[in-house]
Formats: sequence, structure tokens, C-alpha cells
Amino acid sequence: MSKAKENSKRDGKEYLRNSFAAEQEVLQVKLNLSTTSITHDGVMGDVNEKHFIEFLLRHLPKRYAVDSAIVIDSNGDTSDQIDIVIYDNQYTPTLLGQHDHRFVPAEAVYAVIEVKPTINKGYLEYAGNKAASVRKLERTSVPIKHAGGEYDPKPPIEIVSGIVAMNIEWADGFGSQAFHDNLNSLEGETSLDFGLALTGGTFDTFSDEITIGAPDNALAYFLFRLLEQLQSLGTVPAVDWNKYAEVMAQ
Repeated sequence: MSKAKENSKRDGKEYLRNSFAAEQEVLQVKLNLSTTSITHDGVMGDVNEKHFIEFLLRHLPKRYAVDSAIVIDSNGDTSDQIDIVIYDNQYTPTLLGQHDHRFVPAEAVYAVIEVKPTINKGYLEYAGNKAASVRKLERTSVPIKHAGGEYDPKPPIEIVSGIVAMNIEWADGFGSQAFHDNLNSLEGETSLDFGLALTGGTFDTFSDEITIGAPDNALAYFLFRLLEQLQSLGTVPAVDWNKYAEVMAQ
């Protein structure tokens, strides 16, 4: 019997916690390495985005795609460049993809995430503005045909947004009053729904009130809370591809 099997049999919950704690340590090492070894801020940011994207791709169901992307709507309006977009991988193709550059139709988006070195007032506002650039785009929806007729067009889902980083600036972490004040100042399209600081814990507002997770196993707590939220969103609406086609005919 392997050591991992023995540990699992002895205390399954402790085994699960330890396994994800090791995963968090690996990600922290990768982020620390890029911080200390890469001299160009833009390149360092790109590398750190890829580390988080790789983690999400390993753990999210295959129905979700995860990429750095620009979001586009049927009017040709576009979002800012988004560090991480979680979008439908089953019914909605990406558009005009070239190597690591791609456009994701607005209808396909479940969540957007910004990757930053730390979480502070400036980066919270930055992430909120990035989220707003996606949420303001038009999203179409058409009826879905089935054997007995058709389902009514599904309303667009509420796109969730967040920020992930290595650290958090406030000494009291996500329990800081300053953090809460800055988070609450982001309203409407700029609101942020979740965040992760690998050394400082997590927060989310998925339950309509803020939930704080401790630094220990913050990465796993963040993942499971995000999975539950994505599951609750169901499936994105069916895209009205004729709206996109009409632009081509003009």
C-alpha cells in the first residue's frame, strides 16, 4: 500500500487538506520564481497568468474553457484585454484566434479574473473596471429547439468577476475595514464577486454577504467556492449567430 493510500485511509479529510496544501505551495513557488527571476513586469504578468490558467484548467470540468482573451459582442464592441476568462467550451467557439490571442463571444462568458502581484485599493479598482468592460457588452439569446418544441430564450447569466494575487496589502487581510470599504465602493458593473491572495486567504460574495476563507488551503477553498458558483449559473444562453452574420452583410 502506498504512503498516500495509508494517509487517506487513516484520515481522509486530513489527506485531502494536505494534498491541496501541497498544490498551493507549488503555485506559490512558481509565482515567487517569476517575481525574482523575470525583470520585465509585462512578461512576469503573462507568466503568472499562465500559472493560474493552468491550475484552473486542471481542476475545472471540461465544459469550461480558460484563456486570456478579449470579449467581443455582435456589434463588434470589445472589452479590455482580460487576464483570465472562463467561458463555455461546449456550444460557443472562440473567434479570430491567433496563437495566444483570441476573441470570446460575450454570450459565452461565465467569469473574468484579473491576476495581480497583490490586492490593494488600486488593483481592486483596476479589476472592477476590467469586469465592467465585459459586462457592458451586448449579449444575445435565442430559443432552443427540442423534440417537443422549443424553450424560450434564456436570460444572460450574471457574469462573476474576481482578482487573484500572491499577497494582500492590508495587514488584517480580507478582514480589514479598509478592504471592505474599497470592495463596497465597487458597484454595479464594476463589482467584484471573489478574490484570492495565496498568502492571505480568500473572499467571495456568492451568498449575498461576504464570506472570508483563511490562508491555510486558500487555493482549494477558492476553487471549491468557484466551482459551486459556476455550477449554480447553469449553461450560457444560445447565441443568436444571425446577429453576428448581419454585421458581415452590411
